[in-house]
Amino acid sequence: MTDTPHTPEPLVEPASLGQLFEQLSDQTTRLVKTEVALAKAEMQEKAKDSGVAIGLIVFAALTLFWMTNVFIWAAILGLGEAWPLWLSALVIGVFGVLVAAGAGFAAYKLLQRAANKPETIDRVKADAEAVKLGAQHHLNNIKGVNNTSKGNAS
Repeated sequence: MTDTPHTPEPLVEPASLGQLFEQLSDQTTRLVKTEVALAKAEMQEKAKDSGVAIGLIVFAALTLFWMTNVFIWAAILGLGEAWPLWLSALVIGVFGVLVAAGAGFAAYKLLQRAANKPETIDRVKADAEAVKLGAQHHLNNIKGVNNTSKGNAS
């Protein structure tokens, strides 16, 4: 075994409070900038994906619109095998109008019901008024009991 002299490691001076705050400020700034850059990248990716999705929805809606017309013509031509073509077109047209009228009437009733619902503010005002009236009624009852007991004591 060889004896090597143990040399002490040089002492590292602890950073001063000012240096620590400077490091904290630099690191915080770097962290915030990195987080903002990451958020921007994520939002760009989401916007790109959303744009593609919206395009697919529009494509699907247009395709559905045209295919609905194809099915309507197929129904007209199918009924045309049993009835004259003009009569089958008339029957399918009346059926379509009745379906549209039913949907429109249902939408009208839903909107009418939504418009007649009391608003939250109105309900809160009504509740506050009810509490106020209840408190006044309660106070009047207490005053009546006190007046009655004073009248009996004389």
